[in-house]
Amino acid sequence: MFFFYDPRYLCFMAPAFLLMLLAQMYVSSAYRRWSRVPLRSGLTGAEVADYLARRAGVAVRIEPVRGFLSDHYDPRTRTLRLSPDNFYGRSVAAAAVSAHELGHALQHASNYKPLALRSAMVPAVQFGSYLGWIFLMLGFVLRWANLIWLGVGVFAIGVAFTLVTLPVEFNASARAKRLLQQTGLVRGQDEVRGVNQVLNAAALTYVAAFFSALMQLLYYVTLASSFSRRD
Repeated sequence: MFFFYDPRYLCFMAPAFLLMLLAQMYVSSAYRRWSRVPLRSGLTGAEVADYLARRAGVAVRIEPVRGFLSDHYDPRTRTLRLSPDNFYGRSVAAAAVSAHELGHALQHASNYKPLALRSAMVPAVQFGSYLGWIFLMLGFVLRWANLIWLGVGVFAIGVAFTLVTLPVEFNASARAKRLLQQTGLVRGQDEVRGVNQVLNAAALTYVAAFFSALMQLLYYVTLASSFSRRD
């Protein structure tokens, strides 16, 4: 059974692929636009994150990391890693992304439950991403319905992970927007609009990831159900 030869797969995944493409185009467009607009405060993204961390009383290490928009917060080492454009950049986009990642550090410091849940799910999701395929393929080869449904269940964990990710990312962006305005690091309606556009575009990518994972799971459920009825 090769899923990519099944026309039903395209029916399920084409809308998801389209949404993911649109989300990537939107975030790239918003980021490019506002990365060309200097921040009036003149701070780099790293300085924005450091200032917000000190104001919040949160100890966090800030360091550059290679890649484009590879920014992330590592709760294991309490390290905020910013891509070069955001670490050294002095743009509205750099401030927005840096503040968003600092939002994750604040979530960690306040024991934000969705973040703790997502972190706890990471090992299972990483391990399950391999096991799910194995269970599905073996189930179809051996004609064992229970094994197929076990594979579907493993993929469902991945969908749950993308669902839990949504409030984590939305909350981090909300914290970033609020902190940037409260501290005066973002000044004027144009900078506020830029921060909102960059972070809203980024949020859409997580919505697209959830929708894609959900549609893929529904496709596997359809396959398993059809097999069970034939068996």
